[in-house]
Amino acid sequence: MIGGGATPTGLALNAFLDLVDARRGGRIVGLTTASGDPVASAVAWQKDFAAAGAMNVEIPIVERRDQADDPRTAALVGEARGIFLGGGDQIKLIATLGGTAVGHAIRDAHMGGATVCGTSAGAAALTKTTLANGEVDLETGQLVEMYIGPGLGLLGFHTMIDTHFAERRRLHRLFVAIAGYPELMGLGIDEDTALVIRGHLGEVVGKGGVTFVDGRDVHYDNASEVRQRPGAQLTLSALRVGIVGAGHVLNLRERELEEVVRLRSALKAEVVHGVRVGDES
Repeated sequence: MIGGGATPTGLALNAFLDLVDARRGGRIVGLTTASGDPVASAVAWQKDFAAAGAMNVEIPIVERRDQADDPRTAALVGEARGIFLGGGDQIKLIATLGGTAVGHAIRDAHMGGATVCGTSAGAAALTKTTLANGEVDLETGQLVEMYIGPGLGLLGFHTMIDTHFAERRRLHRLFVAIAGYPELMGLGIDEDTALVIRGHLGEVVGKGGVTFVDGRDVHYDNASEVRQRPGAQLTLSALRVGIVGAGHVLNLRERELEEVVRLRSALKAEVVHGVRVGDES
């Protein structure tokens, strides 16, 4: 999952290319469905993939549900070693692909071992629960109501993705979202940065970081008031927040740095065997 702003030379996009062996012909199928102009977006991504050294990239144009039900496109997706979902509007992406032949092909390919990469809206759509809006529209100056709804469901662990995170100062938005759904863990991914997930472990790759927001221990919040009344101030108690830098690994199951999880396990093992740090007996 890339937080948007991916560059052809950046480590984030290149992590995806390495995983699918793209520079030696590993086949990538991309979908620019989330874009307001899927054709122009497809052309731009073809150029970026070529600049990054990918040798076998196809981007069929899928902007309507009838196109997403085309068996030929679904077969193309199903045969891919890597599947790429571009940016734009995650609600549009989910509404177009969800429950279609292409949507099922993405899920089946992922279950069969294909690597799925989403950037910006493409990343936000990969979880079971998706976040969108909840910010002021720059053209109208009006607050756009926050959307929290079903996603494509490829990533579990009760997660919710936010993108362009540091660059667009979205920490407050994620606070509001997680306060309203405290069972979820929010993952805010910076631009040109990827969270590369294998099983329950996610490694941060790229120039930024990933912020995680855990609401399970929240004692009090007024998130519903904030969502309903523009200008209301958010109040929260006991929200847990951490930042994961490049090269570090987040344990999604434990909602903690893997280094911390391992240290706790080692200390627990010492206690079980009757040895405690600093015990001289």
